[in-house]
Amino acid sequence: MGGGIWINQLYPGRIFYENLVMGANLMEAARLVGVEKFVGIGTACSYPGYLEGMLKEENLWDGIPHETVVNYGLTKKIMAIQGLAYKKQYGMDSIHLILTNLYGPWDTFNPERSHVVAALIRKFVEARQSAATEVEVWGSGQPVREFLYVEDCAQAIVRAAEVYNDLTPLNICCGEGTSIRKLAELVKETAGCRGEIVWNAEKPDGQMMKVLDATRMERALNWYPPTSLADGLRKTVDWYVAEKATADLRV
Repeated sequence: MGGGIWINQLYPGRIFYENLVMGANLMEAARLVGVEKFVGIGTACSYPGYLEGMLKEENLWDGIPHETVVNYGLTKKIMAIQGLAYKKQYGMDSIHLILTNLYGPWDTFNPERSHVVAALIRKFVEARQSAATEVEVWGSGQPVREFLYVEDCAQAIVRAAEVYNDLTPLNICCGEGTSIRKLAELVKETAGCRGEIVWNAEKPDGQMMKVLDATRMERALNWYPPTSLADGLRKTVDWYVAEKATADLRV
């Protein structure tokens, strides 16, 4: 179980337990059946919450995650440690990939669980359809994040499985920051919405800046994500509009 800031506030214990157990059991099962190489999927939420600027892989161990996602971020850090321990005792090979914020078709658009891109797409598409004059967006709009199109991420995971063999965690990212304010404006334009954005500053912002450094990834994988944010948002909005009736039912 996972999702944005809001669901982490509602179900912190459940999110911690389910992700901790899932990661530990999956790696143990892989060891027991003799999997040659385990690809662990981590998260940018694991980085220390007090850090700002470009987050490099060596920063991962410099502190605990931001308080809004600590229950989720720590479970992924533990999976990275499990990989180290299993290599030492059992000789099992594994890698740990730190994924940045993902978006794209088949995302979760349910308001209780959606991350920021999916949440904004639903808001602005529905506002366009209803000709709403205002659209409320949570927070101040000031935090900076990066966004990776899901198909690009899939490419990176497959490539890392093929060529990356280091126990040092590896960022999977684009290394380009976008403010939530700019993101909202891009989604609004892409969705064809004319309503005014109203920022609800009483809602939490989370960590003010979280952008991963892509330097090591580019060198290790000889790869960089090909899809621009504008193109990825257009593809995602088009998909959501076409599949809205069923997409809204997914939880």
